[in-house]
Amino acid sequence: MSTALHTFVDIFDTKIEDGDNSVRLKEIVIPVIQRDYAQGRHNDEVDRVRARFLDSLHEAVTKKPLTLDFVYGDLDETGKMTPLDGQQRLTTLYLLHWYAAKKEGVPDEECRFLARFTYETRYSSRDFCKSLVGFNPSFTIPLSTEIRDQAWFPLDYENDPTIRSMLVMLDAIDERFKDVPDLWDKLKQGAISFYFLPIKDMGLTDELYIKMNSRGKPLTLFEHIKAELERNLRLLEEKGGPKVADSLMGKIDGPWTDLLWTYCRGSGENIVDDEFLRYFRFVFDILCYRKGESPQSHSSDLFDLLHSYFSPENKDAGKNLATLETFFDCWGEIPGAMSPKAFLESFMGPVHEENKIIVASDKVDIFDDCLHGYADKSGRVRQFPLSRMLLLYAIVVYLLHQKEVKDSEFVRRIRIVNNLIQNSSDEISDRVENNRILEIIKGIDSIIVKGQFDNSLGPNFNANQIEEEKEKLEFLLENPERGEELYRLEDHPLLYGQIGIIGLENIDLGPRFASLFICNKDKIDCALMTIGNYAQRERNGWRYQVGSSGNLSAWEALFHRSANEGFENTKRILVELLKSHETFSDGVLDSMIEDFIHKSEAKKEYPWTYYYVKYPIFRPGKYGKLSNGNASEAPYMFAVLTTKKAWSENTYMPYLKEADPAHLSGEHLGRRLVYRDVYITCENAAYLLHKNEDGSLIETIPISQNESGIDTEDRIVKLKEYIAQMGLS
Repeated sequence: MSTALHTFVDIFDTKIEDGDNSVRLKEIVIPVIQRDYAQGRHNDEVDRVRARFLDSLHEAVTKKPLTLDFVYGDLDETGKMTPLDGQQRLTTLYLLHWYAAKKEGVPDEECRFLARFTYETRYSSRDFCKSLVGFNPSFTIPLSTEIRDQAWFPLDYENDPTIRSMLVMLDAIDERFKDVPDLWDKLKQGAISFYFLPIKDMGLTDELYIKMNSRGKPLTLFEHIKAELERNLRLLEEKGGPKVADSLMGKIDGPWTDLLWTYCRGSGENIVDDEFLRYFRFVFDILCYRKGESPQSHSSDLFDLLHSYFSPENKDAGKNLATLETFFDCWGEIPGAMSPKAFLESFMGPVHEENKIIVASDKVDIFDDCLHGYADKSGRVRQFPLSRMLLLYAIVVYLLHQKEVKDSEFVRRIRIVNNLIQNSSDEISDRVENNRILEIIKGIDSIIVKGQFDNSLGPNFNANQIEEEKEKLEFLLENPERGEELYRLEDHPLLYGQIGIIGLENIDLGPRFASLFICNKDKIDCALMTIGNYAQRERNGWRYQVGSSGNLSAWEALFHRSANEGFENTKRILVELLKSHETFSDGVLDSMIEDFIHKSEAKKEYPWTYYYVKYPIFRPGKYGKLSNGNASEAPYMFAVLTTKKAWSENTYMPYLKEADPAHLSGEHLGRRLVYRDVYITCENAAYLLHKNEDGSLIETIPISQNESGIDTEDRIVKLKEYIAQMGLS
């Protein structure tokens, strides 16, 4: 059995040698058992395959000839060839040759062979091919439109998927080849060829089709990607690039598949395809970042990325291939031959353990996150986020430098990287206009490989966190025995690596901090206010952050340095509270709160914090947000916000709501108690009674204050008494 190189033109009427026999090929017939023509279907995957196949054919007729590899088929004694493999390619070639012949007015006798290509999958497909050969389009409107307008094109042709696909392909061919001169001659001269392998002796059975061609089952995206990758590798080798095609493709089918097999979540034959594609995406993103660019400024199409990074035109193609290979290989070269999951669990965990770090999502297997997505704290599955990608990158860097970095050094260094990542959410960005990832990656390389802070870290990680990490390194050099004490404090869920709210000078208070924050959060909030107003003013100047009884993010915002004003004051008050008791409980906090209220009432001095501590209505709920645009001049005028950022109809002045919630006006954003004829507002040292009719002032009800501007009477008690006295309620 031999093979020969043919074009779609010359294969007809050619003698095909098959052992001692030869048969002249008379016609090509797509049999009933074959699936429909699919290269003209409309979906993202097929659109991509169609475009790339036509690009290859276009390059063949304009630049360099192309061989389409093998076409297998049965050739009977009458010369009828039925393709076993190659149906899709042959159909596209048939349409391309029809287009060239009609576009250039080729004489009928020269292109008559086109009538000897037909489909038997449906009568409509057969009749369509027959009618198409005799049709001469005008090429003034889209081919599909003109063909549909013909009398020989009945409506039921629209139900034939092969015909629909052919029409799509004809429009695509016209778009791609309309400006190619002498297309027919180039096709005749062999610009596009293929090998034909007759399989006469095997017999043509349904079972053979199923075994060899998996009828009805198109290639997966990964299979196309894999073929495209191999094509690029072969082209690269032809241009003198590294000879890695065989070894790298062997790794994809061998050890890399074995690596991903334990992570697959599909079923059937292609269960690792998605995992391969997602890890490819991770590698491509890293290659992009290393160029100082953002993936957002490039195509997200994996085929485009393959061509961009691995084509012979890219001078760094060999280097990029080495990155791809080592980024896969490293997971099979883990110390102690552990699985990726076991390796990651050896230094990461959901809670504090010695020689381990805590990761933000409580999900230890970050490699699995890369392959399948990421579940955040709410349980929603998201794409692999940038912060997790950078942590995975740091781990890969270690795996690539195991011989240079001791295990103990890695555990300390990955903690530093994790702390920086977790506390740099505002700085870490790969937006095109603000891309810092190249410098971040360089910084990670320096920390993991050398244990040094690269000068480029600068604004690319949180500056406060960088300084804190440097201070921690110096502290541990002088106090190596206190490492576990420091790490335990870092790992508190409210701190996640940033301990500035307590300070290195106070790390002995770490156990007390842990003891405090297992207590009731509302009581903690009040206990802090008994020492002083610990609120932090946000940069807008009028919104203030305090703690929350039910939302830990409010505490996290307080305990991490930001643009807020008052961090040092919050630290001072917190440290004073921690120093007041060795251990904390709700009972201890209740005692502090009751003592504060009792002393204020005994002295008849009622600072703003007194109202905050005594009256629950003063304490904001979910977000811990208060509003006061002039706190220095009017310290009592804090309004309570119920949203994260803005005033709403649920905002309120707490004095008014505590005194008479039934008459609080949401229409006036909780700043009025509205009655039939009058309404009441409050100022820093008085209540004001107004007429509803025109808002004119009726009466001022002063609140007694001392020389320091502190109330000497409970203003809420006073307002309640006034409302009762006036008979307003």
